[in-house]
Amino acid sequence: MASVLRVALVAGEASGDILGAGLMRALKAQQPAIEFIGVGGPLMQAEGLTPYFPMERLAVMGLVEVLGRLPELLARRRRLIRTLISAQPDVFIGIDAPDFNLGLELRLRRAGIKTVHYVSPSVWAWRQKRVLKIRKACDLVLCLFPFEARFYEEHGVPVRFVGHPLADQIPLQADRTAARLALNLPLNTPLVALLPGSRGGEVARLGALFLDAAERLRALRPCLHFVLPCASAERRVQLEQMLAGRNLPLTLLDGRSHEALAACDAVLIASGTATLEALLYKRPMVVAYQVAPLTHWLLQRLVVSPFFSLPNLLARRLLVPELLQQAATAPALAQVLAPLLDGGTVQTEGFDVIHRSLRCNASVQAAEAVLNLTGAR
Repeated sequence: MASVLRVALVAGEASGDILGAGLMRALKAQQPAIEFIGVGGPLMQAEGLTPYFPMERLAVMGLVEVLGRLPELLARRRRLIRTLISAQPDVFIGIDAPDFNLGLELRLRRAGIKTVHYVSPSVWAWRQKRVLKIRKACDLVLCLFPFEARFYEEHGVPVRFVGHPLADQIPLQADRTAARLALNLPLNTPLVALLPGSRGGEVARLGALFLDAAERLRALRPCLHFVLPCASAERRVQLEQMLAGRNLPLTLLDGRSHEALAACDAVLIASGTATLEALLYKRPMVVAYQVAPLTHWLLQRLVVSPFFSLPNLLARRLLVPELLQQAATAPALAQVLAPLLDGGTVQTEGFDVIHRSLRCNASVQAAEAVLNLTGAR
């Protein structure tokens, strides 16, 4: 019998859980004798991951916000290092969560375990000296975007651009009518999707702001309808409280954010992974974000990139409007979004070019790279 390949993975949030599950499926297709251990969400567990603790314990955002959770995170990482060194996996794959995973990868690599980091941290945008730590910590970096691979090659880090799994999954042309029928939304009414984020802190900062902007938009375009997918039952309760006393024609959804994006004509969206999803669905968007004042003060001094949203980083130009901190007001968001309801073709044509460039059968490519590293191919 062939020996079982033991693969350890750690994902820190829902987007990592999706990527990890796709990678695990691709690995199983190429290497049936395989075992998965580590930390992941329900999708990774459904693919056979034996979890050491709940993935939610790693989910935290912001430079300042993480401080309250720092003792727990450090203690969990120390225990995980000991556990994985004892388990001796053939390879460790850290999926995103760089502040947690890079330190873990460094210790495991020093212990003789091969390490892969899947999803590049934004090292090209800020804290560029982290590339030195990545070079020490990782045998291989798997990048989702081509500009990231160029950066790592310039700094002597082994890298493979694999594309983005979402670009493979989302069709080049989404059926707007079918999505509206599936969600029981009006077929002939202009529809705006509101995506204020999936975390409680994001919704606390952006939820009411987005609803205020929706009311302003409706004053400009009285026929508008709105759709707002809720990332969890907790987020739904949070948003229902914000909707109290408002008279907005708005449909709340439990999840189903992809269907909401397929159904809508334009999007008001928080900066993050969801902007890539909106791009892949070719929906014109305005991107907004707000963080704690101290976090923003620090970021202003650390970030070297001219943009903060993924669509603009991928386009390497200002393709979508970005409104950050005090610039993100309800009147400003409504004013910038309103013209996009008439088509936004400059955005959508740019989105199509980017989508095609990211369609690379990412999970299969990532699995091949991992197996090559372990010598299992």
